[in-house]
Amino acid sequence: MSAQLDHAPVTPYAPAPGAPAELLAQLRADRRADTWVPAFEREWAAALEESRKTFSLGGLYEVLQEWQGLIASAPAVDAFVASGYDDSDFIDMAELRGRRR
Repeated sequence: MSAQLDHAPVTPYAPAPGAPAELLAQLRADRRADTWVPAFEREWAAALEESRKTFSLGGLYEVLQEWQGLIASAPAVDAFVASGYDDSDFIDMAELRGRRR
C-alpha cells in the first residue's frame, strides 16, 4: 500500500509578477496617496532587504497582501466614517494580528 496525503496541500499565496507595480498605481490614484505611497514604499523596501538577507519571499508577499487588503477595504471604511457611526470601541487590528513594523 502506498502512502498518500489525505488532503491537498495548501498552495502558498504567490502574487502575479506585476502585482507590486499594479498596487503602487492604485495607491497613487487614491486620495490618500500622499501618506499611503511613502508608507508602502518604506515597507516594500524593508521587505526587499529582508528577502535579500533571508532568501525568502514571505515578507514581500505579506506586504502585498496587507496593502491589497487596505485598498480593498478603503471604500467600506470611508462609508463607515461618513455614516457617523460610533467607533469609540475601536480595536487596533495591527495589535491583534501582531503585525511587524
